[in-house]
Amino acid sequence: MPTKQAETTWQGGKDGHGDFETESGDVSGTFKFPTRFEDEPGTNPEELIGAAHSGCFSMQLTAFLDAEGYTPNDLHTVADVHLERADDGGFEIPRIDLTLEADIPEIDDETFQELAQRAKEGCPVSKALAGPEITLDASLVS
Repeated sequence: MPTKQAETTWQGGKDGHGDFETESGDVSGTFKFPTRFEDEPGTNPEELIGAAHSGCFSMQLTAFLDAEGYTPNDLHTVADVHLERADDGGFEIPRIDLTLEADIPEIDDETFQELAQRAKEGCPVSKALAGPEITLDASLVS
C-alpha cells in the first residue's frame, strides 16, 4: 500500500500562519491560531481530521455494504471533532461524534447498525485516532 503525505510550512509565531497541502495537491489551504481557537473564518487541523474521518468511515461502510450485496444511494456522514482544554493546560481531542444519514435500499435496521458499527471500528482513521472516544449516531432514512 502506498504511503500518503501532507505537509505544512509554518511561518512566524502565534500571530503567523501555516500553509498546508496534500501530496495530490487536491487539498491545500492556510490556518492560523484564530481559525483554530477563536472561530475566525478559515480551516484548522480539527476540520481536516473531521474530513478525513468522515470520508474514511463512509468508504469503509460502503465496502462492508458492497460485500453484503447492498448499494447505498447516499451516505451523508458528519464528523464533529471536539477540541477542548486539557488538564495540563494544553488542548486535546477527547471525542469525535460521527453522524450518519443513509439511504440504502432493502437493508434492515439491524444489519445497517451492525455494519455501521463495524465501519466505525474498522476504518483506518478510526484506528489511527484510537485516543479520543469516537461516537456514532447512524440513522437509516429509507
